[in-house]
Amino acid sequence: MTDATTPLILASTSKYRGGLLSRLTTAFSQVAPDFDETPEPDEIPLLLARRLAAGKANSVADKHPEALVIGSDQVASLQGSILGKPGTHENAVEQLKSFSGKCVDFYTSVALIRKSDNTLIEHTDHTRVCFRELSDELIDGYLKKETPYDCAGSFKSEGLGVVLFDHIDANDPTGLIGLPLIWLAGVLTDNGIDLLS
Repeated sequence: MTDATTPLILASTSKYRGGLLSRLTTAFSQVAPDFDETPEPDEIPLLLARRLAAGKANSVADKHPEALVIGSDQVASLQGSILGKPGTHENAVEQLKSFSGKCVDFYTSVALIRKSDNTLIEHTDHTRVCFRELSDELIDGYLKKETPYDCAGSFKSEGLGVVLFDHIDANDPTGLIGLPLIWLAGVLTDNGIDLLS
């Protein structure tokens, strides 16, 4: 059980994940993980997301054994192929063209680790995003408006990305953004973090 003095650390410098966690509490710090995120040969998306989340959390927990450390990672997949962040407008155009009329799976894994008492709690949220038939004009207009080049899938679901969707199958809308808060709120509460104080 965590007490009120237990530090809470997010093993990420992502502004998106930091913003999500701050919806639950501002009593946390962000520390950059030191972990190689290279996929292993033939690693499937679900297992990659789980391994990366645990690896990130472990790398920070090793240096902060008394803290409750949250590691998280998201892997996007189209028909089993792992999708990266586009980085450029041209790559984003090609990515969104490949999604037209299809569904993309997003696996968002979370690992909570505290070394001092061997706490390890893991969870993976699965979201399926199904896209409309996307015209070149819609893709180009959307990308120029929102420039989501640092986002896996080349869209922001919390923004105008919704203009691209036919429907979403999800248990937790924040899982798609990068940190499933419904699950996380429950497990933090169970571990003594008072989210309402």
